[in-house]
Amino acid sequence: MTRCPDMRLRNHRVFHAVVLALGVACSSPPATNGPQIASSAVASAQPPEPVVDLPEVMPDAREKMLSEIMMVLLPERHLLKRPIDDTLSKEAFPVYLEELDGAKLLLLDEHVQLLSQYADRMDDQLRAGNLSLARKGSALAASRRKVVAKMVAELLSKPFDYNAAGEVETDAKKRKFCKTEEELKDRWRGVLELQVLERVQQMEDLLEAKAKNKTPDDPIALKTLGTIPPTFEGREEKARKELATRFETRFTRLADAESLEPTEQFLNAIASAYDPHTNYLAPTEKENFDIAITGQLQGIGAVLTEKDHYVLVQELVPGGASWQQGRLEAGDLILAVAQEGKDPVDVTDMPLDKVVKMVRGPAGTIVTLTVKKPEGAIETISIKRDVVKVEATYARGAVIERGKQEKVGYVHLPGFYGGLGGASNKGERNATDDVRAILQEMQRKKIGSVIVDLRGNGGGILAHARDISGLFIPKGPVVQARASDGEVEVLEDTDPTVSFDGEVVVMVDRFSASAAEILAGALQDYERAVIVGTSPTHGKGTVQAVIELDALKASAGGDSLGVLKLTTQQYFRVNGASTQWRGVQPDVLMPDPASFVDSGERTLPHSIPWASVAALPFKKHAHAWKLADLVAASQERVKKQPIFGKVEAFGKVVRARREDTTEPLKASTFFEERKRSKANLDAADPKLADLKPLFTVTALDLPGAAPPPATTDKNVKKKLDSWKDDLARDPWVDEALFVLADMTKKR
Repeated sequence: MTRCPDMRLRNHRVFHAVVLALGVACSSPPATNGPQIASSAVASAQPPEPVVDLPEVMPDAREKMLSEIMMVLLPERHLLKRPIDDTLSKEAFPVYLEELDGAKLLLLDEHVQLLSQYADRMDDQLRAGNLSLARKGSALAASRRKVVAKMVAELLSKPFDYNAAGEVETDAKKRKFCKTEEELKDRWRGVLELQVLERVQQMEDLLEAKAKNKTPDDPIALKTLGTIPPTFEGREEKARKELATRFETRFTRLADAESLEPTEQFLNAIASAYDPHTNYLAPTEKENFDIAITGQLQGIGAVLTEKDHYVLVQELVPGGASWQQGRLEAGDLILAVAQEGKDPVDVTDMPLDKVVKMVRGPAGTIVTLTVKKPEGAIETISIKRDVVKVEATYARGAVIERGKQEKVGYVHLPGFYGGLGGASNKGERNATDDVRAILQEMQRKKIGSVIVDLRGNGGGILAHARDISGLFIPKGPVVQARASDGEVEVLEDTDPTVSFDGEVVVMVDRFSASAAEILAGALQDYERAVIVGTSPTHGKGTVQAVIELDALKASAGGDSLGVLKLTTQQYFRVNGASTQWRGVQPDVLMPDPASFVDSGERTLPHSIPWASVAALPFKKHAHAWKLADLVAASQERVKKQPIFGKVEAFGKVVRARREDTTEPLKASTFFEERKRSKANLDAADPKLADLKPLFTVTALDLPGAAPPPATTDKNVKKKLDSWKDDLARDPWVDEALFVLADMTKKR
């Protein structure tokens, strides 16, 4: 699933239709005999529930209302208009089981058989607004965690025997659920033995790096380095004790689950049977979604992670509130959090997402943290929250120079961010305005060609894909979208203004998805750009509406319901073809550095198949270059470039390693195989980071945007500048420069 889905074309229609469909259920309390929803999806008679002797957790108060809403939205507003019935339930149940215990390290086969009695009844429970399976499954998982927690603690309390031969399967999909507790304990023994060996190997690697004077800069790693025992037995004991603490903490945190979590798991299992991009986002997940789509949050500007019983400050966001204040540091452990004017709350063993929620808050408010410094001192630090702009999500511009060739512009666009529907609040950044400003600055500098880098771009707001396409073409259709009723809408660029009129190369890879595919596809169809990439793009050709479920509540009171991300349309290129499954095929294909990764829309369960509609009339861009000549010239260069041969060889080695999913548990065999594997990977590794700079990169200041904060901290400065260093050593960008040079040759 892509990180940032495409937004709505017709969300206002969806919303009004939902309000009408919900009828009485949205304007008055639901009747005691079941939801009164004007929907053909609701049946009046329900089959009897199976008798399953399992306890249940208490239902969340929002369970019934969410069930009612989903019974309307999913079958009536999804692109496929698929009914919620026994067939769908049978497809959803394995997903629910995966959510409950995908690793097969918790439940026994007998527990799975008990839960499986509900496999064709999830639809009935949703219709009745009584998600008994969700509550039983949650209670069962909680009770099983207590059993497994004791099992793990016992196993880690004494040394393992690493002289005996044995192996462990690391791919959960190849495992079956254990029949007995003893069988499960044996599986856990193998898993823990492997994790201990891996930690011992990490210690060995640290010592080896130290011997080669490659000591890491990370203060936490340095602290670990100073406590590594000299013998295998000592390292094994250290690893076991660290794992014991880690698992004890994990089980403690899992016991403190959100009350809505069982409902969330159930609803997402149902939603998954429609397509991979339809899913329910509970309020906490909705906050993370908002951050991903806007590129900003309100908080203290710190990246937090779990460490044993505490929450650790992993790093500070340059320019954020904590970074500017100067007292909070990477490596600090957060012991307590206090809101302004309130007593501190102990956050020891608290789930990370809860601590993050406490630390976040409106800009201008104060949060006080009690932290333990790495040297042991306890300090109280008050920080005024501010808007934290996540710079990695924003477009960046640069000017590239190579030898005596003409300067080339470079635009890195990691996502299509900004306000929903393409609109942004005053003062907030959005993808269209940022890219327009970069292109206009390039025009001002008389730069004649540009590379637009969409590699790794997971998508975002559909309107920005249209508007950014319009920066390169005078006007015309950009994308068309078909809803479940067959109606086709066309998104057009109606602004005749062109922000950049030079030659364009668009770079893509297998991780370019959704809105990125719309932009690449439109510029390819108009022949406005040459698409240079390492594989076809991801192949996500659907549109999601994000529906605020709180707007459908009977009243404004109560806890938030979250949102539903619902696939409502399939989009098509102006030539009539969908990008669904097939993606955008590069004009110029280069070796793929991620060839060993199985990805793409067609690999996802329940993905919507490819389709086509009638092509639209549009005027292609006039150009002098011939695509066949560009392809032939590029292929010749790639053959002669040694680094690309190494990339392909490395991919084959990694794929072979990934396909072997068993690990030996005899220590001597484990270390020998790791050494051999490491040697093979090192020998095949193209070592891209060690390449000499292929060209020079000068960052382009974005007019109207604040410059990166000045700093004398070498680590922070290195972080801020690292993207330029990586770019200068990128052989794929280097080849894109050659393609541009061929496009601009005088003929």
